[in-house]
Amino acid sequence: MEPGRTAWRKSCSVGSGKNSTMLRLMALVISIGLADSLNPTTIAPALYLAGGKRPRNEVAEFTIAVFTVYLVGGLVIALGGGQLLLSIVPHPNRHIGYILELIAGGAMLAAAAFLWGYRGSLSTRAVPRPTREGKSSAILGATIMAVELPTAFPYFAAIAAIVGSGLDVGRQAILLLLFNVCFVLPLVGIVAVLSLAGDRAQEILASGREKLEAHWPAVLALLALLAGGFVTLLGVTGLAGLTHGHLGRFARRFHRFLRP
Repeated sequence: MEPGRTAWRKSCSVGSGKNSTMLRLMALVISIGLADSLNPTTIAPALYLAGGKRPRNEVAEFTIAVFTVYLVGGLVIALGGGQLLLSIVPHPNRHIGYILELIAGGAMLAAAAFLWGYRGSLSTRAVPRPTREGKSSAILGATIMAVELPTAFPYFAAIAAIVGSGLDVGRQAILLLLFNVCFVLPLVGIVAVLSLAGDRAQEILASGREKLEAHWPAVLALLALLAGGFVTLLGVTGLAGLTHGHLGRFARRFHRFLRP
């Protein structure tokens, strides 16, 4: 076989593998991003801003700020710290990584169980209303996300999968962009209601605010359950995949499905 043709086939094979990885990761970040978007920390302030003097403009500014800060934070973590860590330790001890995933996943599952168990008493407490203190809606959104980012466990799970995928920096940035588009979809929906519902907009959003205040512990419990379950599965299948036999082979395949 001609050397040029062999190289071409190898190039096609590598490209096909990267495309497959990209598609799997797109499905992964979309699912985590949509789950993470059910977040009272961002939805509640947007609903309160929707009752202001310039509701559509204020919610739109808030949404842009949330999107920008969350995206920039993710890019710094993934393309800055994540790539630096991989350059320093290109082959970290897998056992340690899987154990840390189990610990993080277990913590999120414990939080989910607490929120669900006490959802009745917690639901009697209204979602905290942010004090603007003269701040614009954009500054409010940026401030909330700057505080939220260090505890954004679902986001970290998605970033870990993206950084460990082996994709180039450009594709990793696209995946982070996709995650954040999914994350702000509820806020975009509020802007759409304010733009299209006319006189009924305030009534619709007031109903949504009441439901959020009544069910926010269950929403957060669901979010923690989804994120915790995903990260725990990564740790369990990773550790099981280090063993031999049928169980090890099955665990490795399943782990590659979760983290291509």
